[in-house]
Amino acid sequence: MALRRVAMISVHTSPLATPGSGDAGGMNVYVAETARRLAARGIEVDVFTRATSARQPVEQELAPGVTVRHVVAGPFEGLGKMDLPGQLCAFAAGVMRTEAHRPAGHYDLVHSHYWLSGQVGWLAADRWQVPLVHTMHTMAKVKNLSLASGDSPEPPGREIGEEQVVEAADELVANTDQEARELIELYGADPGRVAVVPPGVDLDVFRPVERDAEPSRTIERQRELDREALGLAPDAVVLLFVGRIQPLKAPDVLVRAAADLVAHRPELRDRLVVAILGGDSGGGYGDPDFLRRLADEHGLADAMRWVVSATRPELAQWYRASDVLAVPSHNESFGLVALEALACGTQVVATRVGGLPTAVGDAGTLVAGHDPADWSRAIESLVDRTPPERAAAGSGPWPTRRATPGRRR
Repeated sequence: MALRRVAMISVHTSPLATPGSGDAGGMNVYVAETARRLAARGIEVDVFTRATSARQPVEQELAPGVTVRHVVAGPFEGLGKMDLPGQLCAFAAGVMRTEAHRPAGHYDLVHSHYWLSGQVGWLAADRWQVPLVHTMHTMAKVKNLSLASGDSPEPPGREIGEEQVVEAADELVANTDQEARELIELYGADPGRVAVVPPGVDLDVFRPVERDAEPSRTIERQRELDREALGLAPDAVVLLFVGRIQPLKAPDVLVRAAADLVAHRPELRDRLVVAILGGDSGGGYGDPDFLRRLADEHGLADAMRWVVSATRPELAQWYRASDVLAVPSHNESFGLVALEALACGTQVVATRVGGLPTAVGDAGTLVAGHDPADWSRAIESLVDRTPPERAAAGSGPWPTRRATPGRRR
């Protein structure tokens, strides 16, 4: 039977949210873009997510063929991700009520994202007698093996919940070969039910030169225009971090590396800009002002730029305007921001962990560990490249769109 309608479950984060703060991040983009690409193939998608405001409509169109449905499960505000397991029953009931108003057999498949959604998807797929496809995004056992200093381990209840979802799913979608191995080795997944589907980026947005620019515009001219729009000096040395402010993402490593860089390259100090695009995730450092205090302690307060959230076109501007994107995460299932930056022709330095070696490949620089001195040296080598060298580095094979599941053979 042809696939006609998909129920997509994303309990804790909405594809309508702007990535970079709270629990919004790469998963939001993944859910939204996968739904869009399915709809472009004539498959209707309903994305179920938890309502976080009384002002949100019950349903809202994300794109033609894609409807986001806000399910009331617990109070609209004040619940963190760790509180949501207690609301899964209420959320599942809301999903079931929506389906009950449809003709029998309305949905042909359930695609759940993250383990909380997997628990709901497991129930829905079993009730509707349709296949369950699950994407983990992050895994407790993997995170607990590479905790950042001061970060809290994931509780045993999450590990158990993930094991149940892995066993129940008809198909598991992994971002990389490494994630597939982790599913098999740490969770006992059946290799025959694991498909590797690397994420992609929207090349209409993330590109070295704006899509509608005149044909004669060069990468360097685009960079000048983006810097002017963002209020950055033409000769600024711009180091960029994009992500939530939490120990897992390790933005403190970039701040410490920037301090080390100017300590032995003082001539760069007056030109240095360290841009942090993202907001406090509500868990991690314990003090939402930690990063600001750290910058002040290292004498970098005047060099910092703080941007809580940005639209996708604004994010592309920041990538193009920056000399280096730093991705110092302690673990990443993939690392979508690295791929987006590379698509914009931006130099990337990232930790050699998780899916980042796959996302970055030979197009960027990988650092083993989180020693600020190592990061400083890696950043310095990229900053010292001449504009032609940077352009050449950014003109290699850019990523292509990949959105809907398909097994790698």
